[in-house]
Amino acid sequence: MTAANILSKIKENFPEAVLDMTEFAGEQILHVRGPDILTLLTKLKADGFNFLADLTAIDNLTLGGYERFAVSYHLLCHQTGERLTVKAYIPEEKPSLPSVESLWKTADWQEREVFDLYGIKFEGHPNLIRIMNPDDFEGYPLRKDYPRLGRKERSDFPVVDRGIQKKKS
Repeated sequence: MTAANILSKIKENFPEAVLDMTEFAGEQILHVRGPDILTLLTKLKADGFNFLADLTAIDNLTLGGYERFAVSYHLLCHQTGERLTVKAYIPEEKPSLPSVESLWKTADWQEREVFDLYGIKFEGHPNLIRIMNPDDFEGYPLRKDYPRLGRKERSDFPVVDRGIQKKKS
C-alpha cells in the first residue's frame, strides 16, 4: 500500500485528529492535533512506516500556523523506501505530547533534546531530563522568544584548563 493510500485511510478513520495533508518535494506531510499523535503513529508503524529517522520541533512564533509549536516526526518505510513527515501541533500553554519512545527506542534521546531546547514535555517518557544544557539552566534556547545573544550564561561557565599547550612562535 502506498503512503497516499495509507494517509487517505488515516484521514478517514481519524477525521478529528487530521488537520491537513500536504506534499513538499514529493514527500507527504500529515498535519495532526498533538494529543492524537501516539495513536496515529502506532497505526502508521503497523502500516509499514517502521523507522523513525528523526524527531524535532518547530517554533511557529513568527510563522503562524495551527499552534505555537509543532513536533515533526520523519518516518521511513523500509519495504517501499517511502518517507512521510507527521507534524503534531501543540499550544504554547503547557506544551506536551505523548512519548513515542515505546514505539521507537530512537525517540528516547530525540525527545529529550526537544524537551531541553524547546521545553516540550513528552508524557510517559522513561527518563525526560536535560541532555545538552546544565540541570539548573533556565529557559529554552531554540524558542524564538529566547534572546538572540542568550542571557550571558556562557560568562558564568567555569574556565577549565584542558592542558592544551600552544606552540611558541
